[in-house]
Amino acid sequence: MKEDIQIIERDGKPEWAVIPYAEYIELIEQAELLEDVRDFDRLSAAVANGEEELIPSEVVYAILDGENPIKVWREYRKLTQQQLADAVGISKPYLSQIETGKRKGTTDILSAVAKALHVSLDDVYEEQN
Repeated sequence: MKEDIQIIERDGKPEWAVIPYAEYIELIEQAELLEDVRDFDRLSAAVANGEEELIPSEVVYAILDGENPIKVWREYRKLTQQQLADAVGISKPYLSQIETGKRKGTTDILSAVAKALHVSLDDVYEEQN
């Protein structure tokens, strides 16, 4: 490999290295693989430290299939409607109406729900068509 490299100097110091294209592609692939390994290691450490959470596919698919995200997250967190309503400071019927789509929650209420469920506002906001 080293014999295929051309070094271009400027002022007596190496400035550029010219390598065959196939070797360049191999280096790029190796760099991307290393980046993937580092990302995996960072995520694994974050999960181990409790900074990140692995979300089961059942939760993701339920939301993608159109189930109310608040209900899906509430059930995943093993909370009753009453427990979540109490944590948010709203009535159980109000929460039920949000979960069934009969009412929209205000941004403040949805933010409080997201906080109580330990997710982001985007995770509980359901865009109305």
